[in-house]
Amino acid sequence: MKLAAIDIGSNAARLLISDASPNLNGEMDFTKVNLVRVPLRLGFDVFTKGRISDKKADNLVNTIKAYKHLLEVYEVKYLKACATSAMRDAENGAQVMERVQQETGLNIHIISGQEEATYIYENHVAENLDKTKSYLYIDVGGGSTELTYFSGNSLQKKASFNIGTIRILQNQVTEDHWQQLKDFVKTNLKPADNLVAIGSGGNINKVFSLSKRKEGKPLSIQTLKDYLKEFSSFSVEERIHVYNLREDRADVIVPALQIYVNIMRWGNIEEIYVPKIGLADGLIHALYNEISAHS
Repeated sequence: MKLAAIDIGSNAARLLISDASPNLNGEMDFTKVNLVRVPLRLGFDVFTKGRISDKKADNLVNTIKAYKHLLEVYEVKYLKACATSAMRDAENGAQVMERVQQETGLNIHIISGQEEATYIYENHVAENLDKTKSYLYIDVGGGSTELTYFSGNSLQKKASFNIGTIRILQNQVTEDHWQQLKDFVKTNLKPADNLVAIGSGGNINKVFSLSKRKEGKPLSIQTLKDYLKEFSSFSVEERIHVYNLREDRADVIVPALQIYVNIMRWGNIEEIYVPKIGLADGLIHALYNEISAHS
């Protein structure tokens, strides 16, 4: 069964197409068929001007039209589509989504930060890891950071913070924002729980691939600190050439590492697993559960 998810983020829009089929144990496997990413960078409009410009709205509509063609070619029957932080904050977010619906026929829901955290948790990565440890999902995006705390084999707390890579680049993150995040980590996480982090988002995936670590092995907080120091010593232009990064990755990777390092430091977390999952993957899992419930 072909399933698809569209995730309209503050930095990029993603289309994920997956094939859901039962494995030998009867459990569902989700195999990635295609993943397309377009760097729309909606947050650069929204976090400074409060709205999405006509040009960015046009780009978004054209992107979704292209995605619709791909959905038809792959004969995808089921789709779940969501927009996150930039669209939440844009004063014209609802109108832009209405235009997308009128011109493409696809309905994209603007979801809250709490809903975003819930969908990311739908990946259930922690359930396959060491049950004696507690896990903190950290999803860093362009407009917000979602934290989901998983302990004793169950979900304990989840929260969303308006701290994202593009917001930091636009000087939209205040000391108060950082303090709220720090207070959440210090208040809700118990270091005695043997805490480990699970990171999602394009930036931590990039750092993981640059580190040449074996799949399934964690990164240490020291490794993240080293990369943060190293990247910070180069200009964006230099990062593009030295590390072979796209421009829309080279500028946001430093603020992303700042967020991961701060959270891990405040939570006394030494290691972070990077299973290459994100909101789109969570949407696919949620979509499958919805289909199963109605069949």
